[in-house]
Amino acid sequence: MKIKKNIFITSATSFFVAFTVAFLLTSCGNDPFSKVETKNVEVASQRDAVATNFAEMTFNKTSHDFGTINDGQAQETTFSYTNTGDTPLVVTDIKSTCGCTVPQGWSRQPLSPGESSQFTVKFNGKGANKVSKTVTVTANTKKGRETVRISAFINNPRSVKQPLLPKINQ
Repeated sequence: MKIKKNIFITSATSFFVAFTVAFLLTSCGNDPFSKVETKNVEVASQRDAVATNFAEMTFNKTSHDFGTINDGQAQETTFSYTNTGDTPLVVTDIKSTCGCTVPQGWSRQPLSPGESSQFTVKFNGKGANKVSKTVTVTANTKKGRETVRISAFINNPRSVKQPLLPKINQ
């Protein structure tokens, strides 16, 4: 009985799939490719064949190490960049990985090819040991995002743990 039921389910499923495929292939009746105009295909292929020009950012440095600092000792550095591309460079946003690092002072005006600009990154200097922060520049470059990094080794006496000594029963 179970075998007959499985054969019936398999047959019914096969029939349903075959009917659905046949319906979909014959219901339209129109050739969808006949609606495509040759002129539009030619224009699209010419448009896509032309390489798009992007602005290009070249930084004076892509990383800055503040060296060894004390906890809470604020730091600041400036990153300069030049538009080395063929089209105007537009920086739309600059963000850091956390609130302890603040980029500021960047121009939102288009930068012509060959022109330079800069932005400042302020770091609050809080933390312990080696820290590294990434600043992301969003612009109309080929990658769309460029990154620079800051780092420091922070001396923080509160982060030094005292070694656990065994208790001696007296």
